[in-house]
Amino acid sequence: MKVLVTGGAGLVGSHVAEYYSKNGDEVRVLDNLMRSNLFGYNKESVEFNWNYLAQFDNIKRIKGDIREEKDVIKALGNGVDVVIHTAGQPGVPLSAKIPREDFSINAYGTLNVLECTRQVCPKASFIYCSTNKIYGENVEKISLEESETRYSYKGKKGVTETMSVDLTGHTPYGASKYTGDIYTQEYGHMYGMKTAVFRMSCTYGTRQFGFEDQGWVAWFVIANLTGQPIIIYGNGKQVRDLLYVEDLVAAFDKFVNSDIRHDVFNIGGGPRNTTSLLEFISLIEKKTGVKFRKIEHKEWRPSDQKVYISDITKVSKALDWKVSATPEKGLERLIEWVGANTRYFL
Repeated sequence: MKVLVTGGAGLVGSHVAEYYSKNGDEVRVLDNLMRSNLFGYNKESVEFNWNYLAQFDNIKRIKGDIREEKDVIKALGNGVDVVIHTAGQPGVPLSAKIPREDFSINAYGTLNVLECTRQVCPKASFIYCSTNKIYGENVEKISLEESETRYSYKGKKGVTETMSVDLTGHTPYGASKYTGDIYTQEYGHMYGMKTAVFRMSCTYGTRQFGFEDQGWVAWFVIANLTGQPIIIYGNGKQVRDLLYVEDLVAAFDKFVNSDIRHDVFNIGGGPRNTTSLLEFISLIEKKTGVKFRKIEHKEWRPSDQKVYISDITKVSKALDWKVSATPEKGLERLIEWVGANTRYFL
């Protein structure tokens, strides 16, 4: 099988590439390696994963931009069996600072990859990495209960795929990602392509270079182990469901090997794998034995959902999929990896 992974030097993309490489498949990775520059990071981040993938003989690395037709066509070559589109501008606050660039990457970039795939290999399975942010502030309409360390949904276990995306604030990031989301659905309906949209909650794992503006799970671990301060926006009781990256990749592969032609799935750790920021800080300190040097509190950020928990009933049943890594186990792996690579974060 031939697999193209866009954004293959990112967290999700590099794990997808590694998975299919170890499965014996021919993997092509397309990445422009611009993430470090986007976030003003002066050390390697995606470059680390780019170099990591070089060890696999059946992974071909192609430096290029998803917005450039010639680059995508080059990566597709004579055609592939699977396209997993993980490339994107992932920062919510950053999207408000650079809305044109955000749209160009997330919206137009996705359309370009879809159209190139349709022209070269229309029978390929196409997977799009969407986000819970497409639901925007509609999530805030769910009643909440407040306890000492977290907020919780009142009378609801999680957000289903039927929640409205209309008449709400999304942030530019949520809007641009939804554009890619709806285009992926449309290419399934209009052109008969095999497509899946995975609306991801909080995905984390090894080889994740987290910053304050994106990848908070890894960022908290990095800050703890390197003695850097962290900022909590709000009171720290906001809750997310956590999904270890290898479990996400397993769901992708389940779709590729399924008879489903096109669908949309909310995916995350689900109700059994949730944490608040306050609880996660305590868990990190327990696991590392290191206290955070400084924790600062600031005002809530716009459109920051107080609680987002994925209802994973649909994806679990449709793909015969389940979460295997608890937040505690996944955190242990992440701590071990960060501890072995602190030179990249100092």
